[in-house]
Amino acid sequence: MRILIAEDERDLNKILAQRLIAEHYSVDSCMDGEAALDYLAGAEYDVVILDIMMPKKDGLSVLREIRQKNKHVPVLLLTAKDSVEDRVRGLDAGANDYLVKPFAFEELLARIRVLLRRPEKSEDSCYREGGLEVHVDTHQVFRDGKEIQLSGKEFALLRYMIQNKGIVLSREKLEQHLWNYDYAGGSNVIDVYIRYLRKKIDEPFKEKLIHTVRGAGYVLKEKVSTTHDLKAMGL
Repeated sequence: MRILIAEDERDLNKILAQRLIAEHYSVDSCMDGEAALDYLAGAEYDVVILDIMMPKKDGLSVLREIRQKNKHVPVLLLTAKDSVEDRVRGLDAGANDYLVKPFAFEELLARIRVLLRRPEKSEDSCYREGGLEVHVDTHQVFRDGKEIQLSGKEFALLRYMIQNKGIVLSREKLEQHLWNYDYAGGSNVIDVYIRYLRKKIDEPFKEKLIHTVRGAGYVLKEKVSTTHDLKAMGL
């Protein structure tokens, strides 16, 4: 999952980025509101952590622009202020959550996990398809009851695919959600990680879940075999 941090306290910005990367998130970071909007214009993020008091454009102004452009990315506001009025202003501007400094990093992680959930699809934060279970909170993966060990990047890729099960995802789309702007890997990196995933969650089992759609990308789906299936996916 890809996260944008917009925080003008240099040390806090650096610490947050380092610790989120250690938790296997892909992270971009900036220190002012205009830069945040530039990042948001160039990439899709799963969560935005937005400080309210920033130079060039404050966090609430950035948030309003995000919502005016009909972007539904979850936004967590950071602030040093703890008044009811400030919280109301932030929520009214379109924030999904609000965290007052100083805060425990574990609390930030918990709030990010909540923002990453899609309640309408997975109220218990577990995604399921064809005997596969992906538990977002605990990072556990099971196939037909057997636990499967994945690396951080493998889990992030699988989580994104199962959250979008039945949807064909291009290599570019997958890469954008797994790596930040500093990444300079090879063009076949997604193919490599798809191969890793297939070896762990598909090869030992009769039913295959990860399918290649030639010229389009990959899809996680219980079965993809008929023309009707491909038409249903817009192909």
